[in-house]
Amino acid sequence: MTARVDRLALPPRRPAERLGVAVVRELVELIVTGQLGEGQLLPPEGPLSEHFGVSRTVVRESVKRLEEKGLVVVSQGRGTQVARAGSWNMLDPVVLSALIDNDESLGVLDELTIVRGSLEAAMAGALATRRTPEELTRVEHALAAMREIRHETDSSRQADVVFHFTIMELSGNRLAENICKRLYRRAMESDRFHGLAYESAFESTLDEHALVVDAIARRDAAGAERAMRDHIVTSWQRRRLEGPPG
Repeated sequence: MTARVDRLALPPRRPAERLGVAVVRELVELIVTGQLGEGQLLPPEGPLSEHFGVSRTVVRESVKRLEEKGLVVVSQGRGTQVARAGSWNMLDPVVLSALIDNDESLGVLDELTIVRGSLEAAMAGALATRRTPEELTRVEHALAAMREIRHETDSSRQADVVFHFTIMELSGNRLAENICKRLYRRAMESDRFHGLAYESAFESTLDEHALVVDAIARRDAAGAERAMRDHIVTSWQRRRLEGPPG
C-alpha cells in the first residue's frame, strides 16, 4: 500500500528570484560594512552556494546584480573583486538601505545632509528666480498646512515632506528632484535620521521654512538657496546633537 504524502507538511519552495534577493541583500551588507573589503575576492560559486543553501545559478545571478550595482568587478581569470566605494551606486535602494541601516557613526547621514542641502538649495533658488503667482501660492499653502498642526506628529512630518517635495517639483530640475526624493524617502525610514528632539524643535522648523517661502516670494534666489541649505543642515544638527545647538 502506498503511503500517503502529507503535502501540507512540506514547506513551500521559494522561487529562485526570491532566494537571489536574500543573497544579494546579505552580500551587499557584507560589502558596505567592510566585512568584504575593497579589492577582496568573493569566495567561488561553490562555497557561496553551500553557504547560502542555494544553487550555483542563484549565486551567479546574485553576483551579476552586485556588478550592476557597482559593488564588484568580475574579471576573467581573476574572480570577483569588491569595488571601491566611489564606484557603488549609492542611490540603488538596496545599497542605500544597507548604508543607512549600518550607519553607526551617522557619517552616511551627514553626507546625505550635505548632498540634500546643496541640491534642495539649488532647487529653491531656481524656483525663486522663475516662480509664478500660482506656484508661490502652492508653496504658501504647504507652509500653512504645517502651521495648522504646530506640534511634532506623524502628520507634521508628512506636511514637512509635502513642503519640500512641492519646492522640488516646482523647481523644474527633474534630476535633482529624483535624487533628493530617493535620499529623503529612504532617510525618513531610519530612526537615526529622526534622531533626538527637543520641545521647540517644530517651531524652529516652521521659522526656517518661513524664511525659504519669504525669499521665494521676493524672488531672492540667493536668499532662498541660503535659507534652504541652512534649514536642512541646522535641522539635522538639532536631531543629531543633544538638544538645540548653542
